[in-house]
Amino acid sequence: MQDHLIRVVTEDGQLRAAAADTTQLVREICHRQQADLTARVALGRLLTGAALMGCLLKGNQRLALMIEGNGPLGRLMVETDAAGSIRGKVQNSQTGLPPSGDRFDVAGAVRRAGFLHVIKDLGLKEPYRSMVQLQTSEIGEDLAWYLTHSEQVPSCVAVGVELDSQGEIAAAGGFLVQALPPGDQVQLAQLEESLGRLPPTTSQLRRGLGPAQILENVLSNQSFSRQQRTALTFNCPCNRRQIGDMLAGLGNVELTAMIEEQDGAEVACDYCRETYRFSRTELDALRS
Repeated sequence: MQDHLIRVVTEDGQLRAAAADTTQLVREICHRQQADLTARVALGRLLTGAALMGCLLKGNQRLALMIEGNGPLGRLMVETDAAGSIRGKVQNSQTGLPPSGDRFDVAGAVRRAGFLHVIKDLGLKEPYRSMVQLQTSEIGEDLAWYLTHSEQVPSCVAVGVELDSQGEIAAAGGFLVQALPPGDQVQLAQLEESLGRLPPTTSQLRRGLGPAQILENVLSNQSFSRQQRTALTFNCPCNRRQIGDMLAGLGNVELTAMIEEQDGAEVACDYCRETYRFSRTELDALRS
């Protein structure tokens, strides 16, 4: 089944929630990034978190999440839109941090001396930008902290990635639950307690459960109505014209140096790893 996300609102209007299966999406992007095991888990968590937060977008709105720590991963960046198109990259795909038993040291790969950046293009004159200090560097907890403290919407975020014995992505997904105003503190406390007893989302996916069934477990004592189903797909909008415009923006001096020293240029997209080659004739045509 294709990766997808289900978004719901409880019938009492107190909670909204979403659950996503991102297994194929995470597998493809981590393959493109040539990520090692720990990097796969870290990037997969951020990709899943972006998919969940992307369900709150509308129309042509876009969202970018960036985690920037002082660990071996460096910078992780994910972009998504309201239609479920997602791409992501990691600055250093080889962390050199092997798993300890069945656990991956994502916090050690990111490290806590860093920030979570959130950029939203809401169709206004300027994008909305926010930044919070990393709290645990486990990614899911940092996203929940941002939503609760910066956007003032009490939130629970669970994101997970499970690898098989060969190190391939076996399951990836997660869920997001948010309290809507005015919020029932007793209800929230009960929900938080029940969520702590749930098996990991990846375990539920491995058992064949989809996002709809996962939401039934998450909101076990709540009646809800399905609002939205969104397919989740990898998409990188880079193209040859875009790369050509970027090269033209370097100016005549840089272009001349490429022509004389390299007899052309080769540019690879950081997200999809597609390579674009420009001959010396093509570079000469870009000079103003």
